[in-house]
Parts: sequence; structure tokens; C-alpha cells
Amino acid sequence: MKKFFVVALAIIALAVPAFANGAQESDPNVIKVGATPDPHAAILSQIVDQLAAEGYTLQIVEFTDYVTPNEALAAGELDANYFQHLPYMESANAERGYSLVSAGGIHIEPLAVYSDKYTSLDQIPDGATFGIPNDPTNEGRALLLLQSAGLIKLADDAGLEAVPSDIVDNPHDYSFAEIEAASLPRILPDVDAAVINGNYAIPAGLIATRDGLFVEGADSPYVNVIAVREGSENEPKIQALVAALKSDTVKEYVAERYPNGEVVLVD
Repeated sequence: MKKFFVVALAIIALAVPAFANGAQESDPNVIKVGATPDPHAAILSQIVDQLAAEGYTLQIVEFTDYVTPNEALAAGELDANYFQHLPYMESANAERGYSLVSAGGIHIEPLAVYSDKYTSLDQIPDGATFGIPNDPTNEGRALLLLQSAGLIKLADDAGLEAVPSDIVDNPHDYSFAEIEAASLPRILPDVDAAVINGNYAIPAGLIATRDGLFVEGADSPYVNVIAVREGSENEPKIQALVAALKSDTVKEYVAERYPNGEVVLVD
């Protein structure tokens, strides 16, 4: 049932685009959604025909980083974006003054520890270096995962935005290289292990349940959401988008495309 993209994907470079024209009036029949390529844009491509049958044109705009999709949404260049989990969106709101809200939770991409050098956590030697994401919410998520694995202990008040200085017990004297999340698969050979987000692990051929040395549990609070500007979450086209992403079409596609639990849909 594998389908290919049936809309043109505008590739947005890593550099921040200049939204010179500012926000434009939104067409009620066009849904312009920013997304990172895999799995988000791939999933969106499955519902183009479904939304067309309801009278909506879905335009998918691809981004390759975590910063510009929220900038574009806040600037009114997008109707929604689909790439981030709720804690990241809330952090972006606080740091950048955005007023973004979730129109609906769609899926979880389990975070995992990967290594090119070792096949189990107990093989990783004392003094090893772990690559972790350098953005606040994913860095905290990575450190919480390492704590769950029993490798470190964080201060009780560290919270979801923990940083290495919050580590109160590091019995193996590990060090932590704070790296842009998108670069972690590329630098994996240069570190002993790395904690990698699913949307960057998947394109690199890494499957959490197969390649991960330790995988985030199904009770993760890091649900990927459809983010919109506050006040637009109840617009008919946004509701149609969320409903389509929860349809049997998407369930069947995810079951076929990600059979090893790389993407877990939520109710």
C-alpha cells in the first residue's frame, strides 16, 4: 500500500528564510502544513487524496530543522506544522514569544540510545562520550532516558529541561557532547553512543526496536502534535486535518511503513 508523494514538496534550507511578505490571508480550502521529512511529511502525503475528497488542498512544506517550522507558522506562512512534541512547542512559546497550541496529538517516535561501537549498554566503557541533542527539551528528554537506563542520576528538580549540570551521580564518568539533533546520526561513528530522535534516526536507517540499546517506553509524554496558532485550532480545515491523520488510511500506512514500532499512533 506504499504511496508516493503526490504534491510538490518545497524544500526549506537550514538557513532561516526571510518571511518578507509577512502573514497572508489563509485560504479556507487550502491547508499548508510544515513538516520534517520522515515520518511527518511521509504520513501527511497519505491523506492528500482523502482531504481532496472533502474539498481541501493539502500543501506539504518540508523543513530539515526544528527552528524554522515554528517561525513560519508564527509568521502566518503556514496553517499548521507537524514535527514537534508538546514539550518542545511549549519551550518554543516561552523562548520566542509564540502563541502556538496543539490541535491534536498524532504519534510518538520512541527515543533511543544508539551506538556504532557497542551492542549493549554494559559494553560501553567508563569515560565514554554520549552525543545528546542540544535543544532544551530534547536534551532533557535524552538525559531522562539515560537516567531510566540506570546510567546517570539527575537532581530531583531537574524536570523535562534537564541539562548535564543537573547530573548528581555519574558513576561511569561519562561525558556528554551537546549536538544539533539533526547531526547526531552523522556523528554517531565519532562518539561512543548517542541519543537520537526518531525523525532523524528513521532516515538514517536506524530502528529503535532493532538498533536501540535502550528505548523510551510507551508511556512517553513526548507526543508529536499538529501545532497551530492559538485561535485556529477549531477551524474546520484544521479539524479535518487532524481527523484525517487519525483515519484508517494512516493506521494502515504506519503499520506497513513502520512495522517495528518506529512510529506509534496515539488515540
